[in-house]
Amino acid sequence: MYVIGRTREIRDLAFLSTTTTMPTTPLDPKIVTAIDGYLEPDVPNIIRRHDLFRKWKNTIEEHEGGYDKFSKGYLTFGLNVEKNGQVIYREWAPNAQEAHLIGDFNRWDRTSHPMKKDKYGVWEITVPPTSSGECAIPHDSKIKISMVIPSGKRIERLPAWIRRVTQDLDLSPVYDARFWNPPEADRYQFKNARPAQPKDAKIYEAHVGISTSEGRVGSYKEFTQNVLLRIKNLGYNVIQLMAIMEHAYYASFGYQVTSFFAASSRYGTPEDLKELIDTAHGMGLTVLLDIVHSHACKNVLDGLNEFDGSDNLYFHEGPKGRHDLWDSRLFNYGSHEVLRFLTSNLRFWMEEYQFDGFRFDGVTSMMYKHHGIGTGFSGGYHEYFGDAADLEGIVYLMLANDAMHTLYPPIITIAEDVSGMPLLCIPTDKGGVGFDYRLSMAVPDMWIKLLKHKKDQEWELGNIVHTLTNRRHGEKSIAYCESHDQALVGDKTLAFWLMDKEMYTNMSDISDMTPVISRGLALHKMIRLLTQSLGGEGYLNFEGNEFGHPEWLDFPRAGNNNSFHYARRQWNIVDDSLLRYKYLNNFDAAMNHLEDQRGWLAAPQAFVSLKHEVDKILVYERAGVLFVFNFHPTDSFTDYRVGVEVPGEYTVVLTTDEPRFGGFNNVKSGGQYLTTPFEWNGRKNFLQVYIPSRTALVLALAK
Repeated sequence: MYVIGRTREIRDLAFLSTTTTMPTTPLDPKIVTAIDGYLEPDVPNIIRRHDLFRKWKNTIEEHEGGYDKFSKGYLTFGLNVEKNGQVIYREWAPNAQEAHLIGDFNRWDRTSHPMKKDKYGVWEITVPPTSSGECAIPHDSKIKISMVIPSGKRIERLPAWIRRVTQDLDLSPVYDARFWNPPEADRYQFKNARPAQPKDAKIYEAHVGISTSEGRVGSYKEFTQNVLLRIKNLGYNVIQLMAIMEHAYYASFGYQVTSFFAASSRYGTPEDLKELIDTAHGMGLTVLLDIVHSHACKNVLDGLNEFDGSDNLYFHEGPKGRHDLWDSRLFNYGSHEVLRFLTSNLRFWMEEYQFDGFRFDGVTSMMYKHHGIGTGFSGGYHEYFGDAADLEGIVYLMLANDAMHTLYPPIITIAEDVSGMPLLCIPTDKGGVGFDYRLSMAVPDMWIKLLKHKKDQEWELGNIVHTLTNRRHGEKSIAYCESHDQALVGDKTLAFWLMDKEMYTNMSDISDMTPVISRGLALHKMIRLLTQSLGGEGYLNFEGNEFGHPEWLDFPRAGNNNSFHYARRQWNIVDDSLLRYKYLNNFDAAMNHLEDQRGWLAAPQAFVSLKHEVDKILVYERAGVLFVFNFHPTDSFTDYRVGVEVPGEYTVVLTTDEPRFGGFNNVKSGGQYLTTPFEWNGRKNFLQVYIPSRTALVLALAK
């Protein structure tokens, strides 16, 4: 028996205004102002959205049995096989007047398997097993739902909750739904438990399809065999997988989702993906899914759009349900059944594939009625809590975070938000949206602007430090120099901005070290170390950028004659001992492994003691580690005095100038640096170092 809830009555937030039973505790305004006193004028708006969240949560408790049952919609809807071999198929399609299950199993007969509709608009059919007790629908066979709508027109759709779809581009770009029910012997069995949640998330953002050096689509199995060990050896502890949810257009980077419960068949089978995740868990790696709940592909024949012939089943109708820039459909987060679909989608990926959390794409679009289009955020609080706020979208995110953190306490959720919404990474019981981290999206923009528009001597350390440290107290951020956004064609990676003129001619150790390559290698390392150690409580890198991948990322499309040339990662160049890419790769690994030992990402924000704009010297301490950067393009300094709080004997534990990192060995690891008890730059002691130009030193107390 399933509970559909009072679907027609509980369709929007207007109904919730009449709900009076509130099991969760009302939000105390003092909790909000204790977090940020500047939020006091907006407390009424924050309480209002929290009340809406509480009412939805109460509705789920009262009518659905709580988060646990509500988020298991995938066990009720879609195609589910029972132990006796019978198949139960349910689909929400209230606009349809007739519905039949069709497929290879009944030779696409539109009359043989009629479905029955209940008063909530849910169609249902039970397909009994064969006389021998086997499932009557063959594994991996094609299937659809055929419906007649009020106009008398017959429409056919892929089941909304389908778990496997495939595409044969030689025949048609439209996906086919597959009934995925492999024999027990062929089902992947997970062997490894989820790893403990890392306190210092170092995230490797990856795309399975581009993770081969060859000009083709890579596979789950190849990623498992060839890439996981690279990630582990580099010192990353979290993998963020992109473009897993099935999407119609490969070049969309996975952001035009058609089937929300189907793992992309481009890379292999569902069992292959399970093996990938399980193998990663065996290596101690946490695996996050890049989840797209901000919008959906507008495809009709193989997507959710006009599923039952209406414009407003899963989406808002009219302009409100369409994203002008993305050319896609926008969910109606005020719909009870849409909430069931989306929260069940999260639960499905956690249960069926054993993901450890999510990076929510397009959160800004979800939280504002304007979707961030044509809007700049100045930081004024009126921009976050005024009329522009989309309460339905915000409350969905609160429910999603609350539900998943309740069901899976070790889960990690990350918000891609450019607006800087206060309380985004504060728990829901304190008035927040409930994310664990937000992406520091201003940081890569800053680096690109500096490299594009400023000469080295024009870099303002004060502005760099401000951008890296300008984050909300008590809300964790993921810092990054560049993600997939900066790798895409139309932009340049940091390595390209630094060295594009000579990356194809002077990256061999056989050739002379030119000023362009020397500068590029030095700044690439310094930018990464500075961003990781000063910029947040987590760190992210997009695959290949750790070694300065020499080309942008461009998927096969009409504009490039459907070429795979740029839709790959050239591991061969970092593995070539004659090429200088290995130096950047070596440094990335050394930086991550040192962070493992010293734990600066999990430590409180750094104390910056010096930002010398003339000398271009930057000094700060974090987690008991002393960082010294010299960004001056030409000047080196002997016996440079830097402040440090804790007295003792310090030693260099990492320097960007080591030969294994492509440096000149002017400063070696080790050595003795004794402090003098004299206040300097606001610190109780000082020590003196030799700091060459375009070099960074990391010092720590000698053991």
